[in-house]
Amino acid sequence: MSKVLPFNGLLPCPEKVALVASVPYDVVNSEEAAKLAENNKLSFLRVSKPEIELEKGIDIYSDRVYAKAAENFKRLCEEAPLKFDKGSHLYVYSLKMGEHVQTGIIAAVSVADYDSDIIKKHEKTRKDKEDDRTRHIYVTRSHSGPVFLTYRDVKDIDSIIARTIKETPLFDFIAPDKIAHKVWRIDGKTSEDISSLFEKVPCLYIADGHHRAASASRVAAKCKAENPNHTGKEDYNYFLSVIFPSSQLRILPYNRVVKDLNGLSFQDFIKKISAKFAVNLSSATTPSKPGEICMYIEGKWHKLAPLFDISKLGVIDCLDVSILQNYILSPILGIDDPRTSKRIDFVGGIRGTGELEKLVNDGKMMVAFSMFPTTVGQMMAIADAGEIMPPKSTWFEPKLRDGIVCHNF
Repeated sequence: MSKVLPFNGLLPCPEKVALVASVPYDVVNSEEAAKLAENNKLSFLRVSKPEIELEKGIDIYSDRVYAKAAENFKRLCEEAPLKFDKGSHLYVYSLKMGEHVQTGIIAAVSVADYDSDIIKKHEKTRKDKEDDRTRHIYVTRSHSGPVFLTYRDVKDIDSIIARTIKETPLFDFIAPDKIAHKVWRIDGKTSEDISSLFEKVPCLYIADGHHRAASASRVAAKCKAENPNHTGKEDYNYFLSVIFPSSQLRILPYNRVVKDLNGLSFQDFIKKISAKFAVNLSSATTPSKPGEICMYIEGKWHKLAPLFDISKLGVIDCLDVSILQNYILSPILGIDDPRTSKRIDFVGGIRGTGELEKLVNDGKMMVAFSMFPTTVGQMMAIADAGEIMPPKSTWFEPKLRDGIVCHNF
């Protein structure tokens, strides 16, 4: 059912891959990207965030930015250099962060599968972000940032990966953030065997990269319209992905901070929360179980334990971020739409609860909420139900790198 195909990858040479590989474009702003790429002319951030080479304050959606992306990609192909692999292959990609290791398959997947929901989604996309990546993919003629996919484990695929990682890797480097990256090329026959095994996998799930996937679909439609001889087999009908078995994924919490108490005093705020939660001072900064929330306010941590049965809530409403939204953020703090409200911000779990304390202690925020992470099972159940998760529900670590393997068309 799932089309997971070998492709003719565009790769840097092993000696330069550590310089080329970069964090995804959407986890850093322009200033952070410029700092990361400083003194490194081969950083792929110069392609994915090309505004860092233009004047400060430039509109990042201007024509000049996309032209610079195409120019820098061409230069990088020449200087890194980036060269096409010999033949079509799948690749094994392993990331190690601390003691956590996850190993998946780099592959081309089908836009048609995305369009028909064989590749399942759980998030809404924003048009401005879609427009941006659609233009970027189209002008560079490359999928350079992989879509992070997952599937329910298949033992035969696991066995092939286990054999492959015993061999010498094609790439082996440690990034500046201390995450270790390894890539193995899979031979042509074994690549075809893996593709055949994935044909029995009923669906894939987007873990991260909804905007990249949606943009790939839009680019394919545009290229199809421009090609009178379209057959459906052209490279633009496929996009770059890394596919991990679900048992290996790690989701960190996506915490919330709010600027004010919606006109309430501290005492009134606690009183209103106490109608639905048991509120107690606590030394814990992270929840120990689903439904529990840790709240930091006025220099102290409090544990909020729901007074209602969360097992009776629906597939969306039982998410911890939904519980916070439905019982505290909306009815008490007046934040009805966290996507658009300027009074709320989101802090990825990788930053730790110390960042929450700092934001409140510095006066930038009034209250912080430390969340229990969404599970992979919850994410899949929501996608299976055709539902959409609340915004900022999942934070995946470690992050994949751009530029290690590109899929051109």
